[in-house]
Amino acid sequence: MSAFFSFIAHLVAHLAALLQPVFHASAAAAAIVLFTALVRLLVHPLARAAARGQKARAALQPRIAELRKKYRTDPNRLQQEVLALHAEEKVSPLSGCLPGLLQLPAFFLLYHLFSSTTIGGETNELLGHRLGAAPLGGRWADALADGGLFGAPGLVYLGLFVIVAVVATLTFVHTRRSTAESLAAAAGSGEQVPGLGAVGRVVPLLSFTTLVTVAVVPLAAALYVVTSTTWTAVERVLLQR
Repeated sequence: MSAFFSFIAHLVAHLAALLQPVFHASAAAAAIVLFTALVRLLVHPLARAAARGQKARAALQPRIAELRKKYRTDPNRLQQEVLALHAEEKVSPLSGCLPGLLQLPAFFLLYHLFSSTTIGGETNELLGHRLGAAPLGGRWADALADGGLFGAPGLVYLGLFVIVAVVATLTFVHTRRSTAESLAAAAGSGEQVPGLGAVGRVVPLLSFTTLVTVAVVPLAAALYVVTSTTWTAVERVLLQR
């Protein structure tokens, strides 16, 4: 495992060296953004499949509503029939989760690289890189201790928070609209699902949890999160056109 971490560390360092003539002291930060883009490109086919699956699942909702009416007193039979319907239409209920799940290893990889003082028994030179005045291995708490909220490192985080807030707001609006449509479809079919209204109110707010993540993880991992969530927002708009 240490050899793998060493390989990724050298890969990021190599990308930073290539980008250094353009981005200078922030070349490693630019390398992380590029690394994130490469990861997202790799999982993009799955994102396209997930978007198609979402449309297919939406098309199945009237039939699922009929099954719920028919087997409302037999939950086990209802589950079997719903799974059989998905299998018949070749729609996976879990396809939408795969793109996000496959990104987690890359996130934790960057988290580890920029939280460890040594990689493969050698000094972790990545920790010496910065984005502006903020070290890539530092956290928001470190920035607040080094100049406060509006100090040079703090301003870097404020910039990230603004980006995340804008993306989260757009995602919130989109998710709330989609959830409202699902609730309206459920109401129109006459089905009553306990707790569905509460879920509809809570789910859109989850987009703002990214702000907490950016605040507590190393800056390098925060860059990954910011880049990935921005990519997701743009990708969703393009795939649902």
